[in-house]
Amino acid sequence: MDHERQKPELTGKKSRRSFLNVILGSSLFGFITALIYPIGKFLIPPRDSGEATPNSIIAGKLDELNPDSFKIIKFGRQPVILIRIDTGELRAFSSICTHLDCIVKYRSDFKHIWCACHNGHYDLNGINIAGPPPRPLATFKVYVSAGKIFISKEPSSV
Repeated sequence: MDHERQKPELTGKKSRRSFLNVILGSSLFGFITALIYPIGKFLIPPRDSGEATPNSIIAGKLDELNPDSFKIIKFGRQPVILIRIDTGELRAFSSICTHLDCIVKYRSDFKHIWCACHNGHYDLNGINIAGPPPRPLATFKVYVSAGKIFISKEPSSV
């Protein structure tokens, strides 16, 4: 008598074990990908878009920006905050917070620039004065000609 067990041949049917192996293998692959992808994005620098950045832009008309107010303008792909302080003087800085890249705004009640994400504060010279921002905002040069406000890159911008 032959006591050997014979395995039944599977004709086109998958066993429960092979199905579970596929499910577990796929889950493991997804988990490993979820771990490795952010590390790769952190280690590999982003590619330059190849887009030209302007040297100067027209930010608007002087009479459209009241004293003690601000507006956000695009300087190429970078947002810039243009502030007209109480005295009428114009100042422009990168509006990207140096802490975690949130957009800053001018708070007339504080009389300085504020980042809402983590309560970062900058004075009206763009210097970080409170909160977590590690360095000052990049500075842009502002000048007025024929009633129009022009913003250009500051040679010493960060």
